Amino acid sequence: MRERPRRRIRRHIHRHLRRPARQHVFDAALWFLLCVPVLLRSDPNDGGSWLQVALGVTVLGGCVAVSRRWPLAPLALVVAASLPLTLELFTPSYGPALVAFGCLAGRRQEWTGSALWLFAAIAATGLLLTTVTGTSLGQWFTLLLALALAVVAPWLIGRYARQYDRLVRSGWELADRMEREQAAVADRERLRERSRIAGDMHDSLGHDLALIAVRAGVLEVDPGLGPDQQRAAGELRHAAADATARLRDVIGVLREDGAAAPTTPPGETVEELVARARASGLPVTLTASPMPPLPGMTGPALHRVVQEALTNAAKHAPGAPVEVTIAPEPVEETVRVHVLNGPGATAASLPSGGTGLVALDERVRLAGGSLTHGPTADGGFALEAVLPRNAPPPPPAAPTSARELDRARREVRRGLTQAIWVPLALLTALALLMGGVALWTQHRSHLTPEEYARLRIGQSSEEAADALPARPLDGPPHDAPAEPPGTDECRYYRTTLLAALPVYRLCFTSGHLTDKAEVP
Repeated sequence: MRERPRRRIRRHIHRHLRRPARQHVFDAALWFLLCVPVLLRSDPNDGGSWLQVALGVTVLGGCVAVSRRWPLAPLALVVAASLPLTLELFTPSYGPALVAFGCLAGRRQEWTGSALWLFAAIAATGLLLTTVTGTSLGQWFTLLLALALAVVAPWLIGRYARQYDRLVRSGWELADRMEREQAAVADRERLRERSRIAGDMHDSLGHDLALIAVRAGVLEVDPGLGPDQQRAAGELRHAAADATARLRDVIGVLREDGAAAPTTPPGETVEELVARARASGLPVTLTASPMPPLPGMTGPALHRVVQEALTNAAKHAPGAPVEVTIAPEPVEETVRVHVLNGPGATAASLPSGGTGLVALDERVRLAGGSLTHGPTADGGFALEAVLPRNAPPPPPAAPTSARELDRARREVRRGLTQAIWVPLALLTALALLMGGVALWTQHRSHLTPEEYARLRIGQSSEEAADALPARPLDGPPHDAPAEPPGTDECRYYRTTLLAALPVYRLCFTSGHLTDKAEVP
């Protein structure tokens, strides 16, 4: 049990020795500067003693040593060293130390509550000492003024410097976080672009390979070709199917995990897409009502629906007729796309390349529409999409940097409020209290002109006490005329409640009033 305090002391000394050299230089310089007033004001030539010098230098050295770990301890020690010298708190020897340690406490202390409790304890201790020693409340008011100017004001300056450094540090941290977020956004954009390229490769190359397979299938059954040519056409059809499968594997590697369907379509219209499929031998018919170009994501989604339907028809049901119908719905402000494959298209319900109907449903959903598909009663396959003619724009990205900056500002503003305005409010309340106590004290020493006129020369002190205030002034005003000779006691009272001059002087001899005058 005895080893634990020693171990803590050794650990504290080791931590103290590991500080940077500039901190040791700063502490040594601070100690030297604070010791100069003690050496000048406490030596024997100025009425002090070398014991006071040694104690002062030792106390200041200990205060500097612990000021970084316990910022309020040095302030409390300096106050304890100042109060025995004077109840007014501020002394030439330790006044600079009060200012320095007050500022350092505000700069280094994390929480403000302990500092406010210390200030309140200093004020309460001063009031207690004033009451015990029987001195006037004027000295306590002087202590409060010295506490406000020499301790609280430097502490507020230190708190402001701490909050300013915190604001600067938060700004740099926010800038670094924003830079990292921008880098992450750039990486996500590159991955998204890679996913888009992968989707376009699947959409365009997969569609072209499917058409190549359709043409090869037509040549394979063409009676005008010889067996070798028909066998070569069959090998070409199988090669196109294998190329589609390999393309699917490559696209799976390029796609980002969990990525949505790409939103950028090929640069051809639906009419051109159907014409190219018809030229490749696919029996497809298009029925489209005239309508203006579709804005936003509706046009790309419409193209993607028709393209995926023709690709699946060419891949899973070659030779089956395909009917594409595009009709606007004026009442619902939508566009309806209906693709019907003839008998023999039962396999078309399977997604192509892993990005077929599942990716198509995602594309339609992003455009604000809906997709339905399934086999028909005659053995065919139907696919229908309903798309809004005015698709909503994609939601904007959340302003993360703006939220972070606003949060940092609110946090710093709250810290400044706690560090500055709360102590200022307490100081204001203290000033009002001091003013109230001062008015109350002055009221107790105020002698009205009517009561002064009723006092008579020769009146006993007991009879005069009924008209006199509860408490006289502490002494005569500055440069007051000499008191009458032969009197035992002279008391001074205020003539007005607020003004210090003139005053009434009442002199008593042998318990009777022997002189009364108004002293200017």
